[in-house]
Amino acid sequence: MALMGQMMSAPLLISSIIKHAARYYGDTEIVSRRTEGDIHRYNYRECELRSRKLAQALAALGVQQGDRIGTLAWNGYRHLEIYYGVSGMGAVCHTINPRLFPEQIAYIINHAEDGYVFFDLTFLPLVEGVAAHCPKVKGWVLMSDRAHMPAESKVPLLCYEDLIDGQDGGYTWPTFDENTASSLCYTSGTTGNPKGALYSHRSTVLHSYGSALPDVLNCSARDVILPVVPMFHVNAWGLPYSVPLVGAKLVFPGAKLDGASLYELFEQEQVTFSAGVPTVWLGLLQHVQGNGLKFSSFHRTVIGGSAAPPAMIRALEALGVDVVHAWGMTEMSPLGTAGTLMAKHDALPDDEKHLILEKQGRVVFGVDMKIVDGDGEELPWDGKAFGDLHVRGPWVIDHYFRVDASPLVDGWFPTGDVATIDADGYMQITDRSKDVIKSGGEWISSIDIENVAAAHPAVHMAACISAFHPKWDERPLLVVVKKPGAEVTREELLAFFEGKVAKWWIPDDVVFTTEIPLTATGKMQKLKLREQFKDYRLPSA
Repeated sequence: MALMGQMMSAPLLISSIIKHAARYYGDTEIVSRRTEGDIHRYNYRECELRSRKLAQALAALGVQQGDRIGTLAWNGYRHLEIYYGVSGMGAVCHTINPRLFPEQIAYIINHAEDGYVFFDLTFLPLVEGVAAHCPKVKGWVLMSDRAHMPAESKVPLLCYEDLIDGQDGGYTWPTFDENTASSLCYTSGTTGNPKGALYSHRSTVLHSYGSALPDVLNCSARDVILPVVPMFHVNAWGLPYSVPLVGAKLVFPGAKLDGASLYELFEQEQVTFSAGVPTVWLGLLQHVQGNGLKFSSFHRTVIGGSAAPPAMIRALEALGVDVVHAWGMTEMSPLGTAGTLMAKHDALPDDEKHLILEKQGRVVFGVDMKIVDGDGEELPWDGKAFGDLHVRGPWVIDHYFRVDASPLVDGWFPTGDVATIDADGYMQITDRSKDVIKSGGEWISSIDIENVAAAHPAVHMAACISAFHPKWDERPLLVVVKKPGAEVTREELLAFFEGKVAKWWIPDDVVFTTEIPLTATGKMQKLKLREQFKDYRLPSA
């Protein structure tokens, strides 16, 4: 019989992170640019108290453990309080991407069965549009004080600050099983409706430990950290947890993500580290380079969401900013790999170092990965063989929320990416097995685009592929075969998409052709199309 250890059994709970930050880094600042327009400042001690007051208020509203609470919000201190107040009481914090099409947002709220939805003032028109389609939502909470509440609204609203002010804070964080659900994020970009990844307290705390490691995000109490990646994007890559865990100063940019606004905040708050998708850094670089500016404190960033162009990595390095290339998925909480050099690479020429840094990097402890061929046989790590990338680990999905069938294959999660792995364990994405388009770090489903196009009376067949874009990385290009005798212009076809998909999903261009290559089973050969249009220049580029 095994001899058991004689150590305390303390569950890994999200509330322990904010309790730790309040107790040991209580006066460390949290700075937010608010939707009201001003800069808000307070500290971890005040954040933890207000999070407890929020949990108290939700309990008074009848919220129970396991109930889902939605958010439609930017990065800010109130959103952080919801992260901790909701999960800390044992309910589930469900962050919703407000950039999705309203019908998708309504679907996600209904599928999650959100009891209450908290939202920033920016999203009032969106809420007024979807509320009637979300009958199970008991209340819509505007994240504002009484002075900024609208004089009238089509939807009855609760006031966030009224909820907080109505409580005394005499609330003790409950203790429960660490495998209890903590937060819910929906992934889109594949066929069909978005699917929910339901994280646990245990998976989130372990992910926070893993992501803060020196060869990953390398966070410490000496840092000033500004997450540009939205808190509705896989929980801002876990930064709202890992930053308080190490006690670093936290800076939130709110809705103003343009280069000038970000630069101002970076300099004003002496930000040392940030994280975001390539599109954001493009805007910041254009502002800095165009105005002959420099960074006085910013020296490290993590880029993920889509591949960072080599030119961008070099441009940031020229400004004294080291780039860590990272990769992950909603189904992975999200962090899987990070690209940092090993000691043996120190002597390499810069060009060779860059080739390594341009890969997606090595796995974080807590994630295991492999590449397999079409028969499921594992392929060698030689940097040449490429196959389907599979992962597993304590913060990797087992089932999608409210879906019975497991996506796992022999205990591994198939990512849908095609990759190589070299002898040192550096992984590089070479393609995607599913034909989704990644525009500025946001997924666009090519199949959804094709379905809309195919509904046009003049269209015989339509294929949507990605075309290179200097700002957005990829944008949709629609390839169309017209029906015999039918006529339709590029402009008419693009106008046909309005109101059917989110505006930013509408293709940037349409190309008419006589045929689309097909496989023997009648499927469109996207690979051939991508090859055919690999040098295509979009008018928007």
